[in-house]
Amino acid sequence: MKDAPEVVKQVRAEIRRSEVARYDHRLHAVLLVAGGLTSPQVARLLGDAPRSVQNWVRYFEERGFVGLTERPRPGPPGLLSPAQFQEMDEALRHTPRHCGLSGKRWDGPTLSAWLERRFQLHLGVRQCQRLMWQRGFGWPKLRPAGYHAPPARPKKNEETPGAGR
Repeated sequence: MKDAPEVVKQVRAEIRRSEVARYDHRLHAVLLVAGGLTSPQVARLLGDAPRSVQNWVRYFEERGFVGLTERPRPGPPGLLSPAQFQEMDEALRHTPRHCGLSGKRWDGPTLSAWLERRFQLHLGVRQCQRLMWQRGFGWPKLRPAGYHAPPARPKKNEETPGAGR
């Protein structure tokens, strides 16, 4: 598969983005352990910590399918509701111009302006960048197919091949 590391990164970001996808991910981990793989093997395969896989198996054994659902997380409530997150994700799938802003691509300042305009919520640029990354929209720009970096320039006082000397 071309650019497999980037595909892995994008799939993991998609899993993190959705509660349903995270539940399905845990189901797959339990299924693989039930099929005979060890927790460390499953963790390596799925890109999780072995302790997480062990916990998911234990939660499943203790509570069944309910044990794999999301539990409340410690800390203050989130700034955005699930519906607002969904709307933000949808906006991020389009260009800022599609959402009435200037610019060709999303970045921290642009998302901050959109959140202010849409939800009257002020978030700092760095927090918006982190939010985009957590939601899977912050991976580096992909290079076009066939792109190669320009050849390195020879160092000073270094002969170049084929110079005819």
